[in-house]
Amino acid sequence: MEIIEKAPAKINLGLDVLHKRSDGYHELEMIMSSVDLADRLTIEEIAEDKIIIETNRAFLPVDERNHVYQAAMLLKTRYGIDQGVRVSIKKSIPVAAGLGGGSTDCAAALRGLNRLWNLGLSLEELADIGMEVGTDVPYCVYGKTALITGKGEKVTPIPDMPQCWVVLVKPRMSVSTGKVFKEVNMEELHHPDIAELQSAIYDNDYQRMTQVVGNSLEAITIKRHPIIQQIKDRMLKYGADATLMSGSGPTVYALCQQHSRAQRIYNGLKGFCDEVYIVRTLK
Repeated sequence: MEIIEKAPAKINLGLDVLHKRSDGYHELEMIMSSVDLADRLTIEEIAEDKIIIETNRAFLPVDERNHVYQAAMLLKTRYGIDQGVRVSIKKSIPVAAGLGGGSTDCAAALRGLNRLWNLGLSLEELADIGMEVGTDVPYCVYGKTALITGKGEKVTPIPDMPQCWVVLVKPRMSVSTGKVFKEVNMEELHHPDIAELQSAIYDNDYQRMTQVVGNSLEAITIKRHPIIQQIKDRMLKYGADATLMSGSGPTVYALCQQHSRAQRIYNGLKGFCDEVYIVRTLK
């Protein structure tokens, strides 16, 4: 039997860091949505009782460091599964980009293995398991648009964000989320209005939504990598309705209602950065 699962990228419409918790994590309040840039997982049973991970990106680990491997091992151990599995990951999402590539692959593996092994687990149960692998995994199990609180484990689906075009631009570098959070200074942090952002989405008010998107971590990453601000400035120059860094970066996205503007931004940034994509928001 073969299962195919789509693993869409996520963007942060809002990311607020509220305070540092006693467990070392930060208390977060975020609104995330998924876009139509996706990895594709092909999951199949094999005769030998082992986990085999294959990928089209040579530099990605395929052993226990891989989030998909960790997801499969968690399910096998917890539910006494003695069947082997091969997971082939066709990567399209940039790696270490703030787009949740590893987390969404993990979430897709959990959904697919749940079907393959007839475990009958709910999305809530899969999200709880996914939290053991990474803090973005619970959101990615659900996908679409959601409010996320705690350190990432509390996911509340909300109405889909207003549909638009999204231009994603990843500069040629990677950003360590852990290092960015270490530089968080609560006294200096910008706090986006997550309640107002959520209200705009509930009202399907695209204009108001574009005015209140925000990311507490953006200034920290821009300080380390000024190219992020340069990308944002170019996007606005070419007609973006809003621009924001996703997650801890370095990917920046532009929101556009008109495809012609998205195309202009794409053309204007294509020579500036190698990885540029035009995608739709997911419904």
